[in-house]
Amino acid sequence: MLKYEEIIEYIKNNIKSEKLNTPKKLPSIRSIKELFQCSTGTVLKAYEKLEQDHIIYSVPKSGYYIVDDFHNPNSSKQPMVDFSAVNLNSETFPYKNFQHCLNKSIDLYKEKLFTYSDPRGLKSLIKVLTKHIQNYQIFTKPDNILITSSSQQALNILSIMPFPNCKSNILVEQPTYYGMIKFLELNNIPTLGINRDFNGINLDELEKLFKYGNIKFFYSIPRFHNPTGTSYSKFEKQEIIKLAEKYDVYIVEDDISADLDINKKNDPLYSYDTSSRVIYLKSYSKIIMPGLRVAALILPDLLINNFLEYKKWTDMNSPILSQGALEIYLKNGMFDSHMKQLVSLYSSRINCLKNILLECEYPNIQYNIPESGYFSCIHVNGSVNYDKIITSLYHKNIRIFDTRECFLKEYKCDNYFRITISEVNEKQIKKNIPIILHSIQKNLN
Repeated sequence: MLKYEEIIEYIKNNIKSEKLNTPKKLPSIRSIKELFQCSTGTVLKAYEKLEQDHIIYSVPKSGYYIVDDFHNPNSSKQPMVDFSAVNLNSETFPYKNFQHCLNKSIDLYKEKLFTYSDPRGLKSLIKVLTKHIQNYQIFTKPDNILITSSSQQALNILSIMPFPNCKSNILVEQPTYYGMIKFLELNNIPTLGINRDFNGINLDELEKLFKYGNIKFFYSIPRFHNPTGTSYSKFEKQEIIKLAEKYDVYIVEDDISADLDINKKNDPLYSYDTSSRVIYLKSYSKIIMPGLRVAALILPDLLINNFLEYKKWTDMNSPILSQGALEIYLKNGMFDSHMKQLVSLYSSRINCLKNILLECEYPNIQYNIPESGYFSCIHVNGSVNYDKIITSLYHKNIRIFDTRECFLKEYKCDNYFRITISEVNEKQIKKNIPIILHSIQKNLN
């Protein structure tokens, strides 16, 4: 038996013998590490497996606790309703079609699968992407498109590589995508923040930061922002571009939800750029399947060689098999068919969410529900017991994302609750959103 399996059995046996019982907290990771003479990673692996099996649950900054009825073998625990997930529900994965594309990719690129290839990406995929992204009002040359192993890899490289403006600070919206926050904090990269709420962004504050903040680039999610779900207006986009050109600042535009936008006139920042200031980033993993790990990055000429040097010594090249499969998936029309179904599904869920929220009136709670996309957001006027809300909802088999993770340490805020609709159906939305709102209201100070 492996060490982490021994830990799992130890915890289970102690729960059953009532040495550990609800609501008692599980032993700390440190104490289990010392007891079993193993690494922290081994203990975490055991606890993660117990959590996946719905035997324990974690509370941020508190620890791990036993699920109420695990010790009762006759309990009939309902499955978790997950309002935190961004990835597609497994039922919407295009398995069969994509399997066909993978098989075809192996036939076409079998020789390249066993050798290093161009760090820029598969040339045939880039050619297809050059035409495909015109659907988003993005017109560029193939030489400016690079393929990365996920959008996270692109963000990581951009964050550490030097830029032609010789500046060092990165500016991020507050709140923003937590993966970006985590990388910047872990690598001690100097970072500034600017508030973005349901009303957008303060352009005067942005100008001051661009002028005096030594900003290398501004990381932004203009369309269906994570976590607030808001989108910049055409005016805001044009003003941001003007300021970037005026103060020699680059913009990294993370367009995660481009394919889900039902408003075809909602053009990206990139389409307004006339001075090669915008770096455009688009992931295909979130809309096809998470394991795909393919993203497209459009870079200005001045940044290409430097980026490639960093990428080459990060992973040499992104996996050819995934790139080849995506190329075929785009070329044969399967992608367009998949997106029509997904847009229809997500729009129905968003509309359902909007209707439910409009029916629930709480004076201290505001909502932002976009027309489409993954994200909607609840904002609370006043302070709340955030940990208690997450824990109480978990006991009711409802999982929500800890939106505090989307803030830099100095901007930490407990007023936002991101709600995603990727993993939930309309029936679950109707039943559980009122429960979430009631729990927030109940724990409002």
